[in-house]
Amino acid sequence: MENDKIIIYQVFTRLFGNRMCNCNENGTLAENGCGKLGFFDGTVLRRIKKLGVTHVWYTGVIRHASKTDYSRFGIPKQHPAVVKGNAGSPYAIVDYYDVDPDLADDVNNRMGEFESLVERTHKAGLKVIMDFVPNHVARQYKSISKPVGVVDLGENDDKNMGFSPKNNFYYCVNTQFEPYFDLNDNDGIPYYEYPSKATGNDHFDNHPGMNDWYETVKLNYGIDYCDAGGRSYHFDPIPDTWLKMLDILMFWAGKGVDGFRCDMAEMVPTEFWSWVIEKVKSKYPELLFIGEVYNPSLYRSFVSSGFDYLYDKVGMYDCLCGIMRGACPVKAITWQWQNVDDISGHMLYFLENHDEVRLASDFLAGDARKGIPALIVSSLMNRNPFMLYAGQEYGERGMDKEGFSGCDGRTTIFDYWTVPALYKGYVNRRKLTVGDKYIEERYSRILNLAKTEKAIRFGAFFDLMYANEENYAFDTYHQYAFLRKADNEVILVVVNFSDKDVECGIRLPRHAFDYLDIPETVVRAYNIFSDDEPECFDLKADDLVKVKIKAYDGVAYKFYIENN
Repeated sequence: MENDKIIIYQVFTRLFGNRMCNCNENGTLAENGCGKLGFFDGTVLRRIKKLGVTHVWYTGVIRHASKTDYSRFGIPKQHPAVVKGNAGSPYAIVDYYDVDPDLADDVNNRMGEFESLVERTHKAGLKVIMDFVPNHVARQYKSISKPVGVVDLGENDDKNMGFSPKNNFYYCVNTQFEPYFDLNDNDGIPYYEYPSKATGNDHFDNHPGMNDWYETVKLNYGIDYCDAGGRSYHFDPIPDTWLKMLDILMFWAGKGVDGFRCDMAEMVPTEFWSWVIEKVKSKYPELLFIGEVYNPSLYRSFVSSGFDYLYDKVGMYDCLCGIMRGACPVKAITWQWQNVDDISGHMLYFLENHDEVRLASDFLAGDARKGIPALIVSSLMNRNPFMLYAGQEYGERGMDKEGFSGCDGRTTIFDYWTVPALYKGYVNRRKLTVGDKYIEERYSRILNLAKTEKAIRFGAFFDLMYANEENYAFDTYHQYAFLRKADNEVILVVVNFSDKDVECGIRLPRHAFDYLDIPETVVRAYNIFSDDEPECFDLKADDLVKVKIKAYDGVAYKFYIENN
């Protein structure tokens, strides 16, 4: 429904549900184990839904480069020199038409297990999002599962041309792949690639370094990045890569998925997105496209090209992280939403994902409780969808040294591992601490309210910060306040980012009464974040409403009004 609040739960499928809790740094699949698609049974999916979730993003489903040998199943081995970590990056795709064998109980039936997962997820009342990785593939890409009649990526490329709109890859003609690191495997057998292909992060020579996306190669969408006259575009006739990507999207849409999270969407031309989204939605009109776009100057062009939602990373996410670090005032939130107000409904808010540090890590807040006010703001402030990363609701700290990435406050995407918070939350709940249960309860209550309260789902929004700049009873460095209203239901939300309990007074300006059509009256207000007794508020224009808020928390007072 149009007015439904979308709440996405991102699971890193390989890590979620891994039952082996004693992991070794740089451990193999046999040593450290791996989560399976089958772990997401009815019980697990119901628990996810109970959190307030509407969509599950299963990250890392498509088969990608790995050091694990599945050759006995007819799956080609990958050279370890061009694989990051033992498990490999889920964004180094080796077969767009295949499911990652790590995730299957029966490798030979891995596609059937994915189809069953989609069915179970839908039966649980949830929708399915999966990755679409359009910008790059693994260096040793080769599809063994493509449908009959499909020509493989690069199969018909003219490798004597650095660029051609008919090619799927970019080539460093007459040069061998020679990166600035060792290409030998454990047996001293070097990885060989001739001619060398350009890397996924637009490194157009044959000498990428360790900080490049050396494990991937760039896909060619008809842009000549190295044209002598500057970047040139060749979109007529339709480049071959466009057609192949359309086929891939249609293939997975046909499996019943409900949306695609499009990796590094901004590295692919908007012309392609306009063309392909229109074609996919002509057959699957309800299917969602979520774009990973980091350049705010490009937001509107990607929305215009058909994306339903875009990451609000370089904006609201960075702002909230700055607030939690004590580096910027809470009032900066106002500027962030105003900056994208004309496309606000298209901006996806989040506090964690697989690319970012864990909120509770020593690299950000250091304590999951400090994220509660940011959660309230992100999920209740406007009509935006919200996304949380599995384990966030239990305060996962991401402080393990898993392997390839070291200890960086992130949950690994390259290694076989078990996420401690998820192990407690979904495998052995007896290990949950009082603090873990507190975070889980707050997330569940807040997100369910975001999903069910009509004032939050589709109501009007009024930012109260401008009216409280000179208010002695309100600290705009640490507190944020706003109103939501739908029909006769009003919710006053106030959050406290400070480490101290506060009593503050929020000035309600005359403009808020006029804009939201609220009468000056006495109301009984209920804090929907708690089970406390109601309070009486005397609503008067330009007067103060006084509330008490605990440290790193918030209140949401709901009341009803009678309109004349």
